[in-house]
Amino acid sequence: MVSCSHLLSENPRALITALGVGQICGWGTLYYSFPLIAESMMTELGWTRTDVYGAATLGLVLAAFLAYPVGIAIDKGFGKVLMSVSSLIAAAFFVMWSQVSSLVSFYFLIAGIGALQAALLYEPAFALVARRVGAGKARSGITAITLWGGFASTVFIPFVQLLLDQAGWRGALLTLGIINFLVCTPLYFHYIRPEKDTIDLGSSSDETKQIADKKVLQTALRKPAFWLLMLALTAYAGAFTAFTFHMYPMLLETGISTESVVWAIATIGPAQVLGRILISVFAKNISIRHIGSFVTAVFPIVFIVLGFQLSNIWLITAACITYGVCNGIFTIVRGLVAPEMISQQAYGALNGLLSLPSTLARALAPVAAALIWSSSLSYQGVLWAIAVCTVVLTLSFWMAAWASQHTSPHLLAVETSATNHGQPEVQRN
Repeated sequence: MVSCSHLLSENPRALITALGVGQICGWGTLYYSFPLIAESMMTELGWTRTDVYGAATLGLVLAAFLAYPVGIAIDKGFGKVLMSVSSLIAAAFFVMWSQVSSLVSFYFLIAGIGALQAALLYEPAFALVARRVGAGKARSGITAITLWGGFASTVFIPFVQLLLDQAGWRGALLTLGIINFLVCTPLYFHYIRPEKDTIDLGSSSDETKQIADKKVLQTALRKPAFWLLMLALTAYAGAFTAFTFHMYPMLLETGISTESVVWAIATIGPAQVLGRILISVFAKNISIRHIGSFVTAVFPIVFIVLGFQLSNIWLITAACITYGVCNGIFTIVRGLVAPEMISQQAYGALNGLLSLPSTLARALAPVAAALIWSSSLSYQGVLWAIAVCTVVLTLSFWMAAWASQHTSPHLLAVETSATNHGQPEVQRN
C-alpha cells in the first residue's frame, strides 16, 4: 500500500512551475517595472526623485511588517487564498495607478503594491515548496523557482520599455494589471493545493504545532548565527534594492545610450539563471554555507568596479553579468540557509522573522540612494555606499557560517522537542 505521506507529496512539479511563472510576472510587474515607469512619471508630472522613491519606501516598510504574519499564514496552510487574492488586488492597484494624477493617490497605491510583495515574491513561494515537500528536501524545488524567476528582468525590462514607447506609462500599467489578473491569479488559485502538502494537519492540533514553532523561534533567537545571518541578509537587501531601483538612471549617467543600458540590464536575468544552473549541476553536494561564503565575496568586487563609473559598455556589461550570476546563486542561498544553518522547523515563520529587517532595508534603500544622489547630483556616492553594504554582507555571512558549524539544525529540533515534552535541553559538546 502506498503511504499517505507519499500520496500527499507526489508530483510537486506542477506547483513549482506555476510558482515559477508567477515569480516571473510578480518580480517583473511589482518590482522591476517601477524604475522605468517612475522615470516616465517624473518627466510628465514634474515630481521629484525623492517624492517618487519615497512612495516605494512606504510600500516596502509595510511589506517588512507583513513578512512574518505571511510566513505564519503559509505555515498554517493559507497560501492558496493569500497568493491568489493578493494577485487579484495587485491587478486592481495597477489599473488604478494608470489613472493617477495626484501624489497622495500615488502614495496610497504604491504603498499597497509594495505591501503585496510580502505575499507574492520569493519568500512565500519558497515557504509553499517547503510545505509541500518538507524543508529538508526543498533545495531542488527552490532552485527551480529561482531559475524561472531569473528571467523576470530579462523579460519585463525590455517589455516595459516597449510598452512605454508604444503606449506611455499609463498604458504600460494597464497591461501589467491585466497580466496579474489573467496569469498570476488563476495560476495560484488552481495549483496551490494545501491538501497535498507533506504537513499532516491531522497528526497534531494547531495549538501543538504553534507551540512547537514558537519554541523553534525562541531557540533560534539565542543563536549568534541567527543574528549574524539577519545582518547579512539585511545588508544584501539594501545593496540589491538600491541597485535595482536606480540601475537604469545610474547606468545612463555613465554616458552610454538608452539602448545600451537596457541591453546591459537585460543580461542580468540570463546571468542569474546561469548561476543557478551552475549550482544545480556542479554544486549539488556542496553545503549552502560554503556556496554563500564564496559568492558573497564577489559582490564587493562588482560594485567597486562600477563605483569608478566607467563608460565602456563591455566592462559595464561584464559587471552586470557577474552581478547577475552572484545574485542568482545568492537567491538560492537565501531560500535554503535557514534550514541548513538554523532550523528545519517553522520555515515560513523563521524566514519571515529573518526577512523583516531585510524588507525594511529594501524599503529605505531606494529613498536613501535618491538622497545620496541629490546631495551631489551623481550616482558615484550611491555606488560606493552599495559597495560598503556588500562588504558588510560578506563579513557577516562568513561569521554566521562559522558560528552555525557548531549548531546543527537537527540538534535544534531535538532541543525544541525535548523542551516541548518538559525535558531539559540537549547539552552541546
